[in-house]
Amino acid sequence: MRAARYHSYGTPDVLVIEDAPEPHAGENSIRVAVRATSVNQIDVFLRAGHLAQVLPLDLPAVPGMDAVGVVDEVGPGVTDTEVGDVVFGLNGGVSGTTAEFAVLTAWSVVPEQWTTTQAAAAGLAGATAATAIEALGDVEGLTVLVEGASGVVGSAAAAFALTAGATVIGTGSRSSFPYLEGMGVLPTTYGPGLAERVAALAPSGVDAGLHAAPSPSDSLPDIVAIVGNADRVVTVLSAQEAARLGALSVIARHDSVLLRDAAALGEAGLWTPRVGHDFPLADIIDAHRTAESSSGKVVVTQR
Repeated sequence: MRAARYHSYGTPDVLVIEDAPEPHAGENSIRVAVRATSVNQIDVFLRAGHLAQVLPLDLPAVPGMDAVGVVDEVGPGVTDTEVGDVVFGLNGGVSGTTAEFAVLTAWSVVPEQWTTTQAAAAGLAGATAATAIEALGDVEGLTVLVEGASGVVGSAAAAFALTAGATVIGTGSRSSFPYLEGMGVLPTTYGPGLAERVAALAPSGVDAGLHAAPSPSDSLPDIVAIVGNADRVVTVLSAQEAARLGALSVIARHDSVLLRDAAALGEAGLWTPRVGHDFPLADIIDAHRTAESSSGKVVVTQR
């Protein structure tokens, strides 16, 4: 099969398109003919070798953790999916989806409202957001601050929180305000003065916070200060800083239930993943360069 691979850690230039062995569905997994995958920050960090000490890869490695595609193999134990279904989901590890075929261990049927590129952006982002909101517990009637609400993880988290009955204040650029307002989020800009802007939107205070995207300066301490209780702040980015501050740090659970919950948001029109950049597989180097330098979600299609 045709796949993107890297034989050594390094810059995006280490990526090549070449033939690679086909994976096959095992127990409780499926194989999809991939239509598109996304480039997540963890993919960039893994390829660069930044995580080699904690998540060493067997090289050559195929980048990618999530994908959308058509089911073409169903492994033993799988009863809720059949060949021909169009699904999005996650593999069982940290690499392997930027190829013609990929094995998924967690998945959901793609909502009709989503395009292929939107579905490609939804796997890791949706599971991460669901895990983060789950860590906050019951948010009904609470006010939740989401830093990076216009991003793909933050917007999913905002949608989950809104659906659970929370009032959501979300940060983003001014150009993203119509998108956030359309979701029902109270938008504000990120950066210096955040506490004052949030206080104007929530005079009674903020009950919980989610650090879902980096701002120009690391805002996790600001969010903890705004909430006033580190136990009620979750980050999906800064584990070491969270430990220092006493905040919670989460990573996505590879769980089909979470992905079905994310798909339900899409079916209800409550969450549409935002895609900033779309590249064909042949331009995988440019895709990774863009993911390193841009805040917009990057998707790689099999065209």
